[in-house]
Amino acid sequence: MTPTPKNTVYTDILVIGAGLAGGISALAAADEGCKVTLLCKTPTLRGGNTPYAQGGIIYKGLRDTPEKLKADILMAGAGHCWDAAVDILCDNGPQLVEKLLFDRLGIIFDQNSAGELSLTEEGAHSEPRIVHVKDCTGKAIQNGLVKALEEHPNVDVYLNHTAIDLLTLSHHSEILTDIYKDPTCFGATVLNNNSAEVFPIYARRTILATGGVGQVYLHTTNPDEAQGDGVAMSWRSGAKCINLQYVQFHPTTLYHEKGRFLISEAVRGEGGKLVDKGGGEFMRNFHRLGSLAPRDIVARGIHQTMLDSDHPCVYLDISYKPSQWLKDRFPLIYKVCMERGIDMTREPIPVVPAEHYLCGGVAVGLTGKTSIKRLYAVGETSCTGVHGANRLASTSLLECLVWGYRAGKNATRERAGDQYFPELSSWFLAQDVIDPALIAQDWHLIRSTMWNYVGLIRTRQRLHRARTILRNLHIEVERFYRNARIDSNIIGLRNGLQTAIAIVDQTLEARASKGTHYLMED
Repeated sequence: MTPTPKNTVYTDILVIGAGLAGGISALAAADEGCKVTLLCKTPTLRGGNTPYAQGGIIYKGLRDTPEKLKADILMAGAGHCWDAAVDILCDNGPQLVEKLLFDRLGIIFDQNSAGELSLTEEGAHSEPRIVHVKDCTGKAIQNGLVKALEEHPNVDVYLNHTAIDLLTLSHHSEILTDIYKDPTCFGATVLNNNSAEVFPIYARRTILATGGVGQVYLHTTNPDEAQGDGVAMSWRSGAKCINLQYVQFHPTTLYHEKGRFLISEAVRGEGGKLVDKGGGEFMRNFHRLGSLAPRDIVARGIHQTMLDSDHPCVYLDISYKPSQWLKDRFPLIYKVCMERGIDMTREPIPVVPAEHYLCGGVAVGLTGKTSIKRLYAVGETSCTGVHGANRLASTSLLECLVWGYRAGKNATRERAGDQYFPELSSWFLAQDVIDPALIAQDWHLIRSTMWNYVGLIRTRQRLHRARTILRNLHIEVERFYRNARIDSNIIGLRNGLQTAIAIVDQTLEARASKGTHYLMED
């Protein structure tokens, strides 16, 4: 298919992904008068990881300072954070929480009996500085964000549309000599999931906000749509990606036959203790902060305790707290646990680690710019350098807020070349019918390979085995993709596999075992 004017969309700013990072980017750009096209592959604007965020977002404690927060982030990040990015987060974060969440979106955070913000503490924080809405903070923020996006006259929302690939001069221009120009993005090729129409969106600037990579692992806290789309599209376009070896596993997800469910770090922040099958607190054996140690240490401590005890899980016990207080503070966790036959007010919760967050991603600067002109990345898709080798609890939503706002504002500034949109190379529409059994089996191979060989504890032998398996599969999936009738399933599989390979490649190249990348000698 060669695009024609009737099916080509032109916009000032294309935002791919509608979580907190993408949504704030869209609002920030739209407020400057730009026409913003917001692309979302789910049927509603309530997809992605943001609605699943339970614990809260960093604000500021009563005795807090930017210096204290920075020290906590650097400690959790295992000495691998970008100092300048951490300063941006610590200096600007609280003001943007006030400006955007309190004032613009009108989010009502929990208060104590004195009418003051209820501040909680989480692992590796030296101060109670987390504001929250019960244990549904992300859902409350997303609801406010959706309302603002739907009401903004400069934002056009495309629901149930999947980005196939970024449009770049190097790969898609009909003018072959464009390859000599600086690598530049000018939009994306998009699939309408309802009509199966493939069309280009030309954009002066493109902002990637596609979220995490959880679905490339067998066990994850992420939703189905977190398939690594942004990393995969960026990798194929030639954008710089860094720190992909730093995959964070949340220490506490509900262990149950119906699947994993996040048990917020706020449960430990409010006094929950990790215990083994005999009821003994074991985390003091691994770190002086015990159950509130950094996430990578807690996750490995749980893993080792499970191995030593030959037991499939450990337990998180907060049952000593008043029953009604627990129901009020953690209504979602209480509800889900009760649905699965566990009463957290009377008994400990069985927990295990699961993939939770990618600390690396598409490399960006202090305003979200990538190594490719006219392309930005924000949120979990990006790597700002804030998280280093291990993310501090509740920094993710704050990073979305800060870089989403900065990228959205920066993307509105006119620069030379912003209006250049070349003719595209032809798009070939294949017609082979996709066999869903092949999709399912390929996903199972990806997820089991990543979980078993590129998980909590790694060896070079396991990593080389993973690379061989995934690269062989890549040959088959690319052939499958090029011959199949395009739909979101084959796009997701292709992106998931590309992301898994990128993670393995950078993990093998990593020069140090630190943080969430724990390399054990073969």
